[in-house]
Amino acid sequence: MRILVDADACPVVIREMLYRAAQKRQITTTLFANHSFQVPASPLISLYQVAQGPDVADHEIVARVTLGDLVVTADIPLASEILEKGALVITPRGEHYTENNIRQRLQMRDFMETMRASGEHTGGPPPLSQADRKTFADQLDRLLTQATRVPRADQ
Repeated sequence: MRILVDADACPVVIREMLYRAAQKRQITTTLFANHSFQVPASPLISLYQVAQGPDVADHEIVARVTLGDLVVTADIPLASEILEKGALVITPRGEHYTENNIRQRLQMRDFMETMRASGEHTGGPPPLSQADRKTFADQLDRLLTQATRVPRADQ
């Protein structure tokens, strides 16, 4: 298992939780972004800077993700593609996307996009709360614990 992060919109506090989890559990973690920022000096953590442009980081994540990886993203279409490849997906707010709930999220996203296109001001998501941070930390711990319990084919 690896952790791949859609880092352009990932809050710093969530990235810091991911850095700690990577070190504690010895999991390779790659952050994908179209701008540069510092990551801890660790052989487990890297930043992959992509070219500027819409969905460039998303395409790179899809190209690299494999069965059993964990992807952190708030991008619903990206999450749908990741699920099709057999990987796990959570949002920076700790919501776990699955085959059972992704279709509904895509429909709501499309509806909201239609509303915005018609001139409706829907506003953005609220700021990340303490409850969101705890939900993310709990969900991350749960998924990583489950993944480490599953025996790999090479064992």
